[in-house]
Amino acid sequence: MTDFLLELLSEEIPARMQEKAAADLVRLFAAELGKAGLTANAIESFVTPRRLALIARDLPLATDAVSEELKGPRADAPAQALAGFLSKTGLTREQLVERTDAKGNVVLFAVIERAGRPTPDVLADAVATVVRGFPWPKAMRWGAASLSPESPRWVRPLQGIVALFGEEVVPIEIAGVASGAATVGHRFHHPGVITIGSAADYVEKLEACHVIVDAERRRRIVREGAQAAAAAAGLSLVPDEGLVAENAGLTEWPVPLLGHFDPAFLAVPREVIQLTMRTNQKYFACTDASGALAPAFVCTANIAASDGGTAIVAGNAKVLAARLSDARFFWEQDLKVPLLERAKKLSDIVFHEKLGTVADKVERVAKLARWLVEEGIISSSPAKGRGTAGVAGGGGVSATDASPAAHPSTLRFADGPPPLAGEDGVALADMAEQAARLAKADLVTGMVGEFPELQGVMGGYYARAEGFPDAVADAIRDHYKPVGQGDDVPTAPVTVAVSLADKLDTIVGFFGVGLPPSGSKDPFALRRAALGVLQLVTLNNIRFSLNGFYALALRDHVSRFVGNEMRRLADADSASLARAGTSPFMVTSPEYQSQFLARPEIASFVDGFAKADDAFVDFFADRLKVQQREAGVRHDLIDAVFALGGEDDLVRLLARVKALQAFVETTEGSNLLAGYRRAGNILRKEGIDPFRHPELVSGSREPQAAEPEGEGMLKRVQHDGTEDRAPFSFPYDPDPAEAALAEALDAQLPLAQQAIVDETFAVAMTALSVLRPAIDRFFDDVIVNADDPERRSARLALLAKLVAAMHKVADFSKIEG
Repeated sequence: MTDFLLELLSEEIPARMQEKAAADLVRLFAAELGKAGLTANAIESFVTPRRLALIARDLPLATDAVSEELKGPRADAPAQALAGFLSKTGLTREQLVERTDAKGNVVLFAVIERAGRPTPDVLADAVATVVRGFPWPKAMRWGAASLSPESPRWVRPLQGIVALFGEEVVPIEIAGVASGAATVGHRFHHPGVITIGSAADYVEKLEACHVIVDAERRRRIVREGAQAAAAAAGLSLVPDEGLVAENAGLTEWPVPLLGHFDPAFLAVPREVIQLTMRTNQKYFACTDASGALAPAFVCTANIAASDGGTAIVAGNAKVLAARLSDARFFWEQDLKVPLLERAKKLSDIVFHEKLGTVADKVERVAKLARWLVEEGIISSSPAKGRGTAGVAGGGGVSATDASPAAHPSTLRFADGPPPLAGEDGVALADMAEQAARLAKADLVTGMVGEFPELQGVMGGYYARAEGFPDAVADAIRDHYKPVGQGDDVPTAPVTVAVSLADKLDTIVGFFGVGLPPSGSKDPFALRRAALGVLQLVTLNNIRFSLNGFYALALRDHVSRFVGNEMRRLADADSASLARAGTSPFMVTSPEYQSQFLARPEIASFVDGFAKADDAFVDFFADRLKVQQREAGVRHDLIDAVFALGGEDDLVRLLARVKALQAFVETTEGSNLLAGYRRAGNILRKEGIDPFRHPELVSGSREPQAAEPEGEGMLKRVQHDGTEDRAPFSFPYDPDPAEAALAEALDAQLPLAQQAIVDETFAVAMTALSVLRPAIDRFFDDVIVNADDPERRSARLALLAKLVAAMHKVADFSKIEG
């Protein structure tokens, strides 16, 4: 068994591509070996800025000989069929083998012996195939051959190939580069040629020439060296694994060095300094004992300098000073223009062609943020819960409802705590609106233009510098949060109001104009925004109706669209009227505005929003399943509660789901679920809908003359819950088991329903669990499909009442298992 070494030497490979390239090389090479019948005992990969390499361990000297047998036509088949088979196999008629099958027919077989191939030949073909099909994110052609689109591609021009099977060179030529045993060492420490003897000495010879081919080892050197350099100066390194990997990918012989910059630059916000060092220079930041940013950095050299790195550090400090000077310039210039003044420029930035400008969005978010506070949904004690699930007027909206005068304050919660009153409530609402109006103003600052990652963060700094309250500045800074799993979730009331309003406005808007996520496509990051909403709502115990909020946000979107269209068309119509010699003031008349609202483009926009409310709520149901999966909450239970309809208070829904999960995982719950399914199956076979089910006429024992025999005690009633509260009565003397079930239903159903109203869902589950013995006894002792039509009808009605009663808690038919 022999080892194979492959090294592909090139100009610098971008650091971000190296880790995946090493994995792809192993994957593709192993696949090519497999096609030829070879398997390596192990394949190790190596990558540096200048080379991509692997070692395949314990390969045989040749592939095994293979005998392949192909079944052909019958011996008496037409000549044309025989000729086709011979052409396919490359054999003559005399070389075919005749065999008799089970039916006595003589069938021709081709037995093809394939000799084993020398492993070097297989390796040469495999390497050529891998290089041709290598999946670089970006690749290039080079040299004279690049004039042809069929020329080989590589991430950077290929400069050398080492291909050694044992100690023998495997002959390969790609893009005019022939394989051999020679490579090069470090660009500065050892620029000369190195001859590799075999895979056994590859790593050691390169390290002797100042090249560490193991990427993980270089990362460890960068990480530990940077920490040691900072510690030697009494500082701590700001952890950054991404920067560790990037510096390891930029160097073949990493040497971390500590440098310093002018402390005067610390007047610039910390995030700006860190981002400047990280993004532009790939430097690590340092903090002092108090955790404050220190005027120091750690850079990673690719050389062990004779002066200990003094000149390298000085040069890097000089470059960093220039970068920080630019950052300070942006900071000082931005402070000269107030945020309110900058916010005016947002009307020049299009948020989306169908949703208006960023200024339009800011206006909507400001109204929504204020409304969330004024309605008591968000208060100064956000974690204590508030609001309610129902919003009056939460249905669709027509074009005539969507005039520019519509305002969020026209929607009110049907019950729950009253809106905040007094100075505290007004101040909180004012701050929420103020923060929302300033939250996007930093988008037009020089600093955010240079570092888009700092949007929000810089707005918070500018607001604080202008003297706005800390709550407003914090809300501007954090209103994009949370931006993903693991990110901090805001809890400050003003921040929560702005963040929630911003995310929900975005989701409502794109759903309303028909641009929801589809499959793997989510160009507007709506799934991420929805997960952010769920984190805000669940952590802060925020109680509100999704449908109600959708109706509210819908009105703002429609109001904006109608207002803009009215102004645009009125200007055009005024000009037309003026040219025709008619007074342009006609556009302000009620008749004109009524006709305007009936225009197809207005009606289409409104209808699009009105029809998207169900999809909006379903979208949150799906995101809730994703979010709660990690918490161990079953997705089918979320479906079971959502299927009831009308449950769009996410906090209440989760409480209900968790109580349901705790219940169905008990013996009583699983047995009750089995009883529910058995009852449902019986009703389904009889064609009975338990939610519009046959019910006994209370106290009646006589058939109704107009009804078929046995059906007189039945009537159709809409299942609105009123019949469930009435005691169940039989038109005959019931058996003990059915009487016990009716009595248990009459006793426990009101308790379960009241518990649901009180949101004590565990109590509701306990009330249902009491039904289990009666249900078990009923199915053991009672024949539902009795010969007596009267008894059969009554028992079916009793089962229908059982199913409907359990459906008050959840749609148990959605529960799996």
